[in-house]
Amino acid sequence: MTDVDAFLAGMTGQGVVETHISKVFLGVTEALKMKKAVALGFLDFSALDDRERLLRRELELNAPHAPGLYLDVVPVTRGAQGLALGGEGVVLEWVLRMARLPADAFLDVCAPLDGAGLDALADAVVAMHGAAPLRRAGDPAAVLRGNVESALSAGLPARAVRHWADLAEATRAALAPWLAARSAFQRRCHGDLHLGNLCLMNGRPVPFDALEFDEDLASIDTGYDLAFLLMDLDQRWGRPAANRVMNRTIARSGDVAMLRGMPLWFSMRAMIRAHVTASRGQDGAPLLAAALAYLAPAPPRLIAIGGLQGTGKSTLARALAPGLGPAPGALVLRSDEVRKRRAGVAPETPLPGTRYSTAESDAVFAQVRHDATIALAAGQAVIADAVFLRPAERDAIAALDPGFVGLWLDAPLPLLRARIAARAGDASDATITVLDATAAHDPGHIAWSRIDAASGAEAAARKMLDVPAPASP
Repeated sequence: MTDVDAFLAGMTGQGVVETHISKVFLGVTEALKMKKAVALGFLDFSALDDRERLLRRELELNAPHAPGLYLDVVPVTRGAQGLALGGEGVVLEWVLRMARLPADAFLDVCAPLDGAGLDALADAVVAMHGAAPLRRAGDPAAVLRGNVESALSAGLPARAVRHWADLAEATRAALAPWLAARSAFQRRCHGDLHLGNLCLMNGRPVPFDALEFDEDLASIDTGYDLAFLLMDLDQRWGRPAANRVMNRTIARSGDVAMLRGMPLWFSMRAMIRAHVTASRGQDGAPLLAAALAYLAPAPPRLIAIGGLQGTGKSTLARALAPGLGPAPGALVLRSDEVRKRRAGVAPETPLPGTRYSTAESDAVFAQVRHDATIALAAGQAVIADAVFLRPAERDAIAALDPGFVGLWLDAPLPLLRARIAARAGDASDATITVLDATAAHDPGHIAWSRIDAASGAEAAARKMLDVPAPASP
């Protein structure tokens, strides 16, 4: 291996990135990834044939989702002329050829993405999960026990680890029938979906480096796969980023029920990160504390935000959501996004007028109420975001929760017209004509708390609901 290391380092010339299981030799335009000949209990790369097989599996898993990043698997050979890449002679080692990315292309080191970037990140995850084959998930109890063993081995405080284990096991046992019933969401997932395994290519987030060496560890619920990313976003970029990705994912997938598992999944992912951090000689205590905090229940709340088009309902909902309920914050049920999901298109795709019939609008509101009921039962806070012009719609959403709070946004029509004219890339298809037609209808008596949407709406809503601004990570 010393000869191979020296050959690859000299051939690439731009440095080596090393982990406990692999080395990546950096070139100017390419990188060569080699698996180490190690056996660590949870993996065994000691045999050359296995290293080749797993590199090919890595290529197979990742190339579809990161086109252009993964190239091919080639041997390092020794022949009459010495060592060569892809040459004739005895095969000494195998490497995975990849395109070289800039150092700041990886999401764990780049600047936090803006809103559109976070939406694109969620879309990439939804696409990956949608293409993943169905695969029966492994035993969560075994994963939990493995976490406890690893946490103790890494030197995390035994008392806190045991306390976490008791809480997590009680949560898992209570969820066991529900977890088992989610067979449609058990798939061969990425398995290691944190920010370090996502990168920017051509300005778009793409997942890479899916877990290739253990099919059981990667055969999990898509919600558990997503939870690693959401937990990492919560810890690194803050709860608003995690909340936006969660809401975009559910808006695209419709899997509202996943919220029931999020406290356990967040906690388990935080514990994994805690013991990995501790095993590297760093402080894992903050992540251990987070793992415990994610299991703490928070009472569900239902809030609805109504008003004419352009009053800023969705902007306000997005601002309030991270501060409501357990991690990663409230589910925002935006009627415009529900309508697009029912039509099978992305939120920003315009719909024809036939999709705005009375019957379809009734079906959209029924879906909003259905999804809100599921989320509330899962223990999550919900913000319903719609015009809510008809009294029957307001009454129906309010009836779902005894602690319901309704907010009604008011603003002058000229301001609303200007806002709608300036919209671009939004889920709403409302035009100024639609706004004027809506404004001509009598909404009846509005008992909800009224807020001036022309200025200071967020501050007024936070004070009214006692929702503090999310803390920085």
